[in-house]
Amino acid sequence: MPLQNRVDPFGRLTSTPARGTLMGNRGILHDDQREIRKIHQHQHWVTCALSFKDIQRQLMTPRRYTELFFLDEATSFAAGHRPCYTCRRARYQAFLTAWQEVHGGADEGRTLPHTIDRALHKARIHRRQKVTFDAPLADLPDGTIVTDGDTPLLIRDGGLHRWSFDGYTPIETPLTGTVTVLTPEPLIEVFRAGYRPDVHESLGIGET
Repeated sequence: MPLQNRVDPFGRLTSTPARGTLMGNRGILHDDQREIRKIHQHQHWVTCALSFKDIQRQLMTPRRYTELFFLDEATSFAAGHRPCYTCRRARYQAFLTAWQEVHGGADEGRTLPHTIDRALHKARIHRRQKVTFDAPLADLPDGTIVTDGDTPLLIRDGGLHRWSFDGYTPIETPLTGTVTVLTPEPLIEVFRAGYRPDVHESLGIGET
């Protein structure tokens, strides 16, 4: 049976055989039986490459961090994660540049990564519930994931695409007006500053 370690744009952890293109970390979330017991352990939610320096990991090893998996980068951002400095350094540096352009530098007494993680944590989860906000659809940048209720929808190249653990499909009836936004608000400004999240190959575009 698949482990409960696939993350959707709502930030929920699900058991599914579908494979992801990125891995993530929120700390140790599982017990010795590889059952999920908590949503997160710390505020440093990162998104990692699937492989790095040929390191081999046994999934959900007791007392080691829980390996989470995402369809793509847009999904990981919607869930509230940011690029990892160690294994995705180019994307991390691009993200950092865009973040500083719109949000400024580090808070006094904190490093910039800790400042970012603290700001994102407030914008992604509150009392174990996903934080969302409403915004006009026309004002949202590429890479944003919104919802019409239960279904996540990705904004990409002027169109909306229905999200699933296996990829995206275009929607037939375009949405208009105000929508509920799943991507944390501070990240929307990062996208507007020029950071373009990578998306799944089902849209015909690989990782940049």
